[in-house]
Amino acid sequence: MTDLWQQDSERYRWRTMTVSATTLFAATLLGMYPRLLYLLAACAVPLGLALIWQPYWGLALLILAALLLPLQLGTGTAVAINGAVMMIPALLVLWVVDMLRRRGLAWAPAPTHKPLLLFLLAGILSLLAGNMFWDPAVPRPTNLALVQWAQWGVFALSAGAFWLMGNMVEDETALRRVTWVFLGLGGVLALMRTIPWFWPLGWSIGTLALYRAPFWMLLASLAGGQLLFNGELKAGQRIYLAAILVTALYYAVFMERRSSSTWLGIAMALGVLLWIRFPRLGWGGLALLLVLSPILGPMLYEFAGGAAKWEESGGSRLVLIGRVVGVALRNPITGLGPASYRAYAAVEPLSYQGALWIDPLVSSHNNYADLFAHVGLLGLGLFGWFVAALAVLGARVCRRLRTGFVGGYARSMVATLAASLVIMLLADWILPFVYNIGFEGFQASVLVWLFWGGLVAISQWNRKDPAA
Repeated sequence: MTDLWQQDSERYRWRTMTVSATTLFAATLLGMYPRLLYLLAACAVPLGLALIWQPYWGLALLILAALLLPLQLGTGTAVAINGAVMMIPALLVLWVVDMLRRRGLAWAPAPTHKPLLLFLLAGILSLLAGNMFWDPAVPRPTNLALVQWAQWGVFALSAGAFWLMGNMVEDETALRRVTWVFLGLGGVLALMRTIPWFWPLGWSIGTLALYRAPFWMLLASLAGGQLLFNGELKAGQRIYLAAILVTALYYAVFMERRSSSTWLGIAMALGVLLWIRFPRLGWGGLALLLVLSPILGPMLYEFAGGAAKWEESGGSRLVLIGRVVGVALRNPITGLGPASYRAYAAVEPLSYQGALWIDPLVSSHNNYADLFAHVGLLGLGLFGWFVAALAVLGARVCRRLRTGFVGGYARSMVATLAASLVIMLLADWILPFVYNIGFEGFQASVLVWLFWGGLVAISQWNRKDPAA
């Protein structure tokens, strides 16, 4: 016992000396060179040392960067990168350092890894093939290579967030803390944006992630999952989560009713959660919806904006999707390459309701059409394989863990996956197109990928402890 105490004391002494030396060095550097860049570097060093001891807190910092850090760095193109984009490579390096510190490179096995890795490789193959077989009659943008790799970077960074959560969260305590960081920060920001008293502050802080449908869908899904399945919640937690849920519904139904992706994503996620919680009522509710569909259909159409909204964006989106799919059929197997379809789609004018768009800058506003154009049927099929593997993994976790925090979390992720597949029809929400939702929207979509990775982490705990 004495030896263990001496070892802990020695370890604590070395940690204290390291932090102290780093702080003194940073203070000296700032005194000699008082610049913002050096200030950020000085803050990053002790923060990096702290994260080496508790790596999963880096995931909490990623959430903070995605929701609170309005940092935009230009790249010389229409594409700008932000704090969330820069955080993921740093956390991947931290993960590798942590594994080396433990004297071993460990990789949490899961059925989702192979299709996701193959999907990234298919993106590189599509990029190379698209450039090799580029149509000489299509003007080639001067910054095409940078934009193509930026689009592939969206794929890679999304996968990176997924793998980080799956490998860095090693127990329920870590997952609970990361989740409550999102529920705490995201919930407070949502409340501040819906309660009129806090509008001046609420609308002046935060990133564009707070305007995006994936953020509200994920927030409502996590809150709903805990309320429906976690019987261990305290009264204060239940009240807070209920307030988040009411806030999300109010925002979607009243404040952003014209944003079909927002209210449809929330409705789909909560509908799946209610179906899982009350399966008999779920089948009855589905039958009732089918019976009442002739009445509910027109009501929902008018709620979403009716004919005016259709003329504004609905019909035009079908035209855009048709143009994107049409040009992508030049190479349906591997696609035109990441972010290449805009150049092909701009060759011919685009007409809609008598208007002629001479130089169309086309975005399909549909994730499936985008993926088909980016990576072809090969990449689209691999993405479908990943989705199926994630759904199976979520179902397995849900069967093993039916209640408690983890049970609610797992069901929230299944609901989020189902809702994501729906809103992907309405815009490039989950894998943003760099010329449309872009890296600004990535600040919201990366949170969905991050929390999907929690299913991988949970599956490892069950593997290590079959009695869990």
